[in-house]
Amino acid sequence: MWPVVGLIVLSVCGLVTVGLASTEIGVVGVVIGVVLALVPVAPVVAAFLWIDRFEPEPPRLLLAAFLWGAGLSALVAVVINSSAIIAAELLLGRGQGDVIGAVISAPLVEEFVKGAFVVGLLLVRRREFDGIVDGVVYAGITAAGFAFTENIIYFGRAFTDAEGAPATAVLATFVLRGVLSPFAHPLFTAMIGIGVGIASQARSRVVGTLAVLGGYVLAVILHALWNSSTQLGAGFFGVYVLIMLPLFAGMIGLVVWQRRREREVLARQMPGFAAAGWIAPSEVPLLSSLTGRRRWRTAVHRRAGAPAARAVEDYQHAVTELAFLRARAERGALPPRPDWHAELLDNVVRARLAAVNAPGVQGPAGAPTQGHLGPPPSWPGGPPPRPPGA
Repeated sequence: MWPVVGLIVLSVCGLVTVGLASTEIGVVGVVIGVVLALVPVAPVVAAFLWIDRFEPEPPRLLLAAFLWGAGLSALVAVVINSSAIIAAELLLGRGQGDVIGAVISAPLVEEFVKGAFVVGLLLVRRREFDGIVDGVVYAGITAAGFAFTENIIYFGRAFTDAEGAPATAVLATFVLRGVLSPFAHPLFTAMIGIGVGIASQARSRVVGTLAVLGGYVLAVILHALWNSSTQLGAGFFGVYVLIMLPLFAGMIGLVVWQRRREREVLARQMPGFAAAGWIAPSEVPLLSSLTGRRRWRTAVHRRAGAPAARAVEDYQHAVTELAFLRARAERGALPPRPDWHAELLDNVVRARLAAVNAPGVQGPAGAPTQGHLGPPPSWPGGPPPRPPGA
């Protein structure tokens, strides 16, 4: 029940945040904000789910990440940033609060509370991280949730504060936040995700800690630079064109490179799995690429239906987790729990048997399951020999 309770609590935090905003922007402003905020968040979330295709993260954790950003992170940010604005107005004079809140308080607080989910997940569920891609996905989904709630407030405020032409004000705000910069928050927090991804593979705890701290500092700097360009009018389009767009392109390049490395890991590990009897030799090319996996699932779905295709998909995911774990051990990364290998191998066994027993399942070429999804003649009890130095 605890995961369900946690999701409910995070959802309530989001409702409280929107409720607090409604006292400023009104019910109509909230409705307009929600409708417009849904437009940019959908493609952003879809992009991160597309990135996470090799070994998709558990849907419950992805939902928790989104609600953490949309609920708890947004609520904490509203409370602390509002307090910082009031304190700055009292100490520095009228008109200084918004500047301090946007350029100093918001970057420090928002990136900390968003990144806390990703770092906490690393500490509690380290096995969910197979590298930088997973860190970027969790950070991006969390930040997308935060941006969703923040956009509700910004769009609603543009409607409420406009004098005479609310549609024009809302449209201008939507173009800025929903068209030009829907990936702004995910891009900032992705720096922390990269640091967490590096930490999950690091051979030293010191290196891992420095990677996470470095990611946080970089996220704060980028966030502060972005806010200063909009708040102070400090060359918004210069910052956008010269810094944000190249950084976004670099992030895409990094993710593509990491995805290629993941594909190489699978191609390198599958022959050893087949030699150990964990998978059938004929499954090696089917498990080594996204194209082969998709065609396999499509063929099974066409012949045996959706339940059988889902069973094959679960088997593919189980094999991927085991491959990434063995690749991590070969690199000499910090050792996970000693029983992880046996646990993941058991998952492969059970997922394969579930796929075998799915009604109507046949091999990818239409042949019977023997040699494709049937159990090997002898299933070894232990892992194949580790490479030297692993």
